[in-house]
Amino acid sequence: MKAQKNLYRTNFSLITAFLVLITVTLIIAIFISYKLTSRYVENEFANKKTEVLEQTIKPYYDFFQIQIPEITSYQGFLDSASAANYSDTVFRTYRFVRKVLFYDIRIGSPTAEHPEGITVKDVYRFKPKRDGIVGVKEVSGADDEDFRQMALKLNTFIISADTSRVPTQDEIFRTFYNVTPDKISYLNIPRREDIRIYRALLRSKQSDNFGKQNMVTFTLDPQFLKVINTHKELYEDVTIQPVVYDPLDVAQEKVITEAGLPGAFSNFKLYFSSERSHVNKEIERRYLPIGAILLLIYFFLVLISYLIYRNLNINLKVFKLQYDFINNFTHEFKTPVSVIKIAGSNLKGDAELSERQRKHYGKILDEEADKLNELMNKLLSFTQLENRSINVKREEINLPGFVKGYIDTFKIKYPDFKLQSQVEVAKFNSDPVLMGSVFQNLMENAYKYSHPGKKELSITIKQDKRNIVFSFADKGIGMAKYEQGDVFKKFYRIENQYNQNGSVGLGLAFCKELVNYMGGAISLQSKLNQGSTFIITLPFES
Repeated sequence: MKAQKNLYRTNFSLITAFLVLITVTLIIAIFISYKLTSRYVENEFANKKTEVLEQTIKPYYDFFQIQIPEITSYQGFLDSASAANYSDTVFRTYRFVRKVLFYDIRIGSPTAEHPEGITVKDVYRFKPKRDGIVGVKEVSGADDEDFRQMALKLNTFIISADTSRVPTQDEIFRTFYNVTPDKISYLNIPRREDIRIYRALLRSKQSDNFGKQNMVTFTLDPQFLKVINTHKELYEDVTIQPVVYDPLDVAQEKVITEAGLPGAFSNFKLYFSSERSHVNKEIERRYLPIGAILLLIYFFLVLISYLIYRNLNINLKVFKLQYDFINNFTHEFKTPVSVIKIAGSNLKGDAELSERQRKHYGKILDEEADKLNELMNKLLSFTQLENRSINVKREEINLPGFVKGYIDTFKIKYPDFKLQSQVEVAKFNSDPVLMGSVFQNLMENAYKYSHPGKKELSITIKQDKRNIVFSFADKGIGMAKYEQGDVFKKFYRIENQYNQNGSVGLGLAFCKELVNYMGGAISLQSKLNQGSTFIITLPFES
C-alpha cells in the first residue's frame, strides 16, 4: 500500500503543478492582453483622427469640387442678381463661407494702366444675414491683390494655352484657382474657342471690343465648420484651433493629438483631447470580452484538472479497496484453511488419537468450516442482493423474543458485552433471516469497535407513524465525520487499531443493501471516541 500512497502524492503534485502553471499563464495572459489592448486603443487614438477629419472636412471638399466649379456653367455671364442667388445658395449650404466677392471682368486690349488687358467692371460683396444676403457694389476692386494675381495667371494662360486640346486638371488648378489661408479665388474656365477670342482681343488695338469673364473670391472661417466626432469613445473633445495653438497647462491626465486642416483652412487644425480616465474606460470596455474568454478558458482547464484529480482519486480508492479486500479476504480464508490443514494432518497421522483428541480436532474442523461457510455465504448473499435475486419471505416476527434470542447468543459468545433493549413493538412482518443478518452484523460491529471495558450496546425498537425504527447505540470508538459517508461502501474499512484483521469491509455495506432491499433506509450518527448510533427505518406492515 505504501507504493500506492506515493503514487497518489505524485498525481496530486502533478495536478498542483498544472494548476500553478495555468494560473501563472492566466496572470501573464491577462497582463499581456491588457497591455496589447491598451496599446491598440492608444494607436487608434492617434490614427482614427483621420476619419473624424474626413467627416468634418467633407462639406469643404463638396464646396471646393462641386459648388465652386458651378460658376463655369455661366460662361462669364453672371450678373449681380444671379451672383446674389448663387451666393445665397452657398451661404445656406456652407456656413463656413462668410463673404463672397463677385468680380465682373472684361478682357480687351492692354493699356498702360492694365498691361495684362484684364480689368474689373464691377465688384459686388455678399455677406450672410439672418434675413438673407446683402450685396454692396465695390468701386476699388480693381486694386485688389487677389484680382491682380488671378489676372496675371489668366493673361499668361490665354497667351500660352494650347487650344488644340482640353487643359489638364493641373493646368486648371494652377490657373483658375488661388487658394490661400481663409480664402479661395476662382475664375470661370473659358472654352477653347473663347481662349482663341481672348487671345485675339489681347493682341487687338481696338479698345471698344472686350470679352466677359467672372471671378469669385470666397472668404472662409473654419470656426463655422461642424465637427463630426465619429469616435466619441476615443475623443472626448474635438475643437478647431489655430495651428500655433499649444496650451502650456495641459494636464498629464489628458491625452491629446491633432490633425491639420487642408486647403484654405491650412492655418487651422483639429485638436483632439480626452481625459486619461476616458481612454482607460474604452480600454477596459474592449478588454472585458478578452478577459472573460481568458477566465473561461482558465476555469475550463481547472474543471478538467478537477475531473482528472477526481478520477485518479476514485480509481485509487477503488484500487485500495480491492487491494484491502484481497488482503483481508485472503487472510480470512488463510487462517481457517491453515487450522483445518493442521487438524487434518493430526487426524491422518500415524499416532493414535484418544477419543477426546479426536472430538477436539473434529470441533476445530467444524468451527473453521463454519467460518469459511459464513464468509462465502456473505459474499454470495451480497452478490444476490446486488442482482436482486433474493426473495423476501415475509412472516410475522415476535420482536421481543427475536431480540432476546440475539442478546442471549451474544452474551454467551461475548461475556463482557453489556446488552440492553427496549422494544415498544410486539409484532412485525418481515424476513427473519434478513433481519437476523442485519442484527448480527450491527451487534458484531458494536462489540468489535469498542474499547475494552466499554463494550455496550442499547437496542431500541419503536413505531414512528407508518414506519418502524430500529436503533443500535453503542459507546465505541465512533468515527470522524468525513468517514461517515463511506462506511456503507463496499470494501471500505476505517483505519484503526481495531480493524487490522478479520474484516473485508462488507458488513455495513451488506446491512445497507439488506435494508434497501426490504424497502427501508439506514443512517448513522457518530462522534469520535463517544460512540455510534445506527438507525434503521423500515415500513411497518401489520
